[in-house]
Amino acid sequence: MAVRIAAAAPRGLRRLFSTHTFVPPPLTQAATATPPAEPSTNLFVSGLSKRTTSEKLHEAFAAHGEVVHARVVTDRVSGFSKGFGFVRYATLEDAANGIKGMDGKVVESSLSFQLPADN
Repeated sequence: MAVRIAAAAPRGLRRLFSTHTFVPPPLTQAATATPPAEPSTNLFVSGLSKRTTSEKLHEAFAAHGEVVHARVVTDRVSGFSKGFGFVRYATLEDAANGIKGMDGKVVESSLSFQLPADN
């Protein structure tokens, strides 16, 4: 029985003090490229002020197309905006016009919409 304990100890120590490092396989071009996103009529809007309401969001984006629904996500306790919301347009063309029209714009010195930066 003493032989088994002695034989098991070095194996555990070898694993603990091993100098072998894991090298992940190289990434292929297909694995690193992200597929393009499908166009959508639902837009994510960030950078909103705490005082922004769904009505103000609707008015700001309605200038660039037919807005079906606009919603600012609010905190349950305080009722203030969490700083982001969603705008849904009637068509893809209206959504594209809304993105072009509102990208980087500031409305009422509190509402801004920006496209995510490409890496």
